[in-house]
Amino acid sequence: MKVIYKHVFTILLLACGITLSSCSADEPQDIVHRTDVVIYGGTSAAVTAAVSCQRQGKTVSLVSPDKHLGGLTSGGLGWTDTGNKAVIGGLSREFYHRIFKKYNGDENWKWQTKVEYGKKGQGNRAIDGDERTMWIFEPHIAEEVFDEMLADAGIEVYRDEWLDRTDGVTLEDNKIVRFQTLSGKVFEGKTFIDATYEGDLMAMSGVDYHTGREGNKTYNEQWNGVQKFVFQHRHFFEEDIDPYVIKGDPASGLLVGISEDHPGENGAGDDKIQAYCFRMCLSNHPENRVAFSKPKNYDPANYELVSRIFASGWRELFDKFDPIPNRKTDTNNHGPFSTDNIGMNYDYPEASYERRKEIIKQHEDYQKGLMYFLATSPSVPTDLQTEFNTWGLAKDEFTDNGNWPHQLYIREARRMIGEHVMSEQDVLAKRETPKVVGMGSYAMD
Repeated sequence: MKVIYKHVFTILLLACGITLSSCSADEPQDIVHRTDVVIYGGTSAAVTAAVSCQRQGKTVSLVSPDKHLGGLTSGGLGWTDTGNKAVIGGLSREFYHRIFKKYNGDENWKWQTKVEYGKKGQGNRAIDGDERTMWIFEPHIAEEVFDEMLADAGIEVYRDEWLDRTDGVTLEDNKIVRFQTLSGKVFEGKTFIDATYEGDLMAMSGVDYHTGREGNKTYNEQWNGVQKFVFQHRHFFEEDIDPYVIKGDPASGLLVGISEDHPGENGAGDDKIQAYCFRMCLSNHPENRVAFSKPKNYDPANYELVSRIFASGWRELFDKFDPIPNRKTDTNNHGPFSTDNIGMNYDYPEASYERRKEIIKQHEDYQKGLMYFLATSPSVPTDLQTEFNTWGLAKDEFTDNGNWPHQLYIREARRMIGEHVMSEQDVLAKRETPKVVGMGSYAMD
């Protein structure tokens, strides 16, 4: 049997350790860094694995292609989906305890008091005083916590180090013994962990993996593959919307964002993956708000479908402006047309670094264009647009990246096929799961 580990479970599943050798910008590039464990990635899973390994007495190299650590957790996803919090333990719970301590005093409440935040109805959800944990937070606070966890463990990180995907991985007896980054650094170890969203090191190791949706027959499932008639989380059109450039005229062509391809048959597999977006951190505090600007390649025609959705009576624009501390949001996709750039990421998992940069920029342009459209288009209902324009990018977040998140929401990419494949048989408790290594609690959506 085989197993698929999705990135959303990685922080719970990884339980290895780390101690990193230090790296100077002037050190010779032919130096080989040897440690017990080599971790590739800058995500929350990478940090968690690093600290865990170090605490178990292992030496570790933490090699991160990212400059900022924490992945989505420090990249805008501050509204934690927790389900049953009792199953969250170990270093994950320690992270949320450290978040609690950051907000327990007054020093990190600049744009809002803790009492005011609690009065907004988020206090009970965000702050668990009895357990001394906090589940909702700002991006820069999460990054501070990750950096402090590594500093407390004495772990030095190699940042902005990208795996050489041409011939940078050396295998002996089908096991990784070393890899090289594009800068020329070489890392050797007894154990290697791929803690990235993309799984580049995993792929180069020769491990089996999958991208796209498997058909239902692959693992005897009902809810995998193409699902044409599932309506979930209100991500669908409640009214019929004319899809043509000229209403009622098929010869005029389809609006931007609508595909003429057949969706496939129910339960069939394909190469499609979940859509990506940026989890924006917005602010409605006048002193901490950056107005949405017009992208260079902005074209309002790209968002005509939004106009027609508003014209149909849709009014859920602010339903995923989830409030985090200091009058900010974790803003996620919502509705039939959203921040998700649907269909534009299918080649991302296997793409070159150059192509991935293009995809990331395309998603950024799309999302910034949508924000500018909502702020300026006369087709947006006046009451919604007036309220929307009280929001902007948070001035004190992502300050080295124009206040834009540094991490695209890679909901899925490559999925490893291991000794056991976690399928709906497991999450619906239709079979006993062997060798349990972690727990999770959330809806299967």
